[in-house]
Amino acid sequence: MLNLLYPIARSFLFQLDAEKTHDLTLHWFEKIQNTPLESLISQSFVKDPVECFGLTFPNRIGLAAGLDKDARCIDAFAAMGFGHIEVGTVTPRPQPGNPKPRLFRLPKAQALINRFGFNNLGVDNLIENVKRTKFKGVLGINIGKNFDTPVEEATQDYLICLEKVYPYASYITVNISSPNTANLRDLQFGKALDELLSAIKLKQKELSEKYAIKKPILIKIAPDLNDEEIDSLVDTFLKHQVDGLIATNTTMSREGVKGLPHSDEQGGLSGAPVFDASTEVVKKLSEKINGAFPIIGVGGIDNADKAKIKIEAGASLVQIYSGFIFEGPGLIHSIAKALKDFQFKETELERIELERTELERN
Repeated sequence: MLNLLYPIARSFLFQLDAEKTHDLTLHWFEKIQNTPLESLISQSFVKDPVECFGLTFPNRIGLAAGLDKDARCIDAFAAMGFGHIEVGTVTPRPQPGNPKPRLFRLPKAQALINRFGFNNLGVDNLIENVKRTKFKGVLGINIGKNFDTPVEEATQDYLICLEKVYPYASYITVNISSPNTANLRDLQFGKALDELLSAIKLKQKELSEKYAIKKPILIKIAPDLNDEEIDSLVDTFLKHQVDGLIATNTTMSREGVKGLPHSDEQGGLSGAPVFDASTEVVKKLSEKINGAFPIIGVGGIDNADKAKIKIEAGASLVQIYSGFIFEGPGLIHSIAKALKDFQFKETELERIELERTELERN
């Protein structure tokens, strides 16, 4: 039913302004979740448990942050079969974000450009929405700074959000890589990153003791990083013993979309064109950290084969956003099923190789 309905719904929705479509869809999801109408979007759940960050993820595909900023539709997305759901980015205070229009479709490239600017109703509102959900699965909460907080004072905003969301999140993501908040990406480098992570890890320790449970904290990074910057990031992440990474956010590059309508709009590009750059970052990070912590791969995944490539590059889990917009909820089940089969085959090959080695020894 779902796979049949989505192409019809998309043909109508794509005639509307992109942000109006976004808002209308979330409004509809919010209204039908936990009602009999939820059957219109529900799918059979693929069980493929994997351990990451000290958590058990029921399958390997998650919803990336940015789609449900205020945590309005957690139960609806859960019904679609996601193994984890990440909400936000949320800031300490409500803010409207950047002026409209700020979301643009590039259908020929299966891509989006957005310059939302962390539009959200604030961390307290998000927490109230999380409290109302029936969802008992893995919930990530993505945190950021308010637009009018100077970057030199950003740490305080992250600490405010971290302390407030800690009891309600399975894990927390620190977003220092959105291109749509002025100077935010400066926090990815040098002294600024070192000081931010020092404060975050100290607060994590304090909250772990307070609540008698350690919640993993992940860092979300950009795809627009050169080898030297990746080396520096890895050194800092290892120094502070971060729990994991999400690679990557949207890109400022316009490779793959030049000349298309809206390609000259300011903002972060997501979708198919970012796949290669994002995957290359995952691969380089994986090689350098050598298993020190897991990576969630996100960026340009719009089919099962691309999800497998992200896993092969070194990701333990994957997330989707733009692919979900263009391909619909059916993408969730197809990726989850493919990754389960893929991991099963890999495990079987390892078992056969071990048996062969044992026979040779004997």
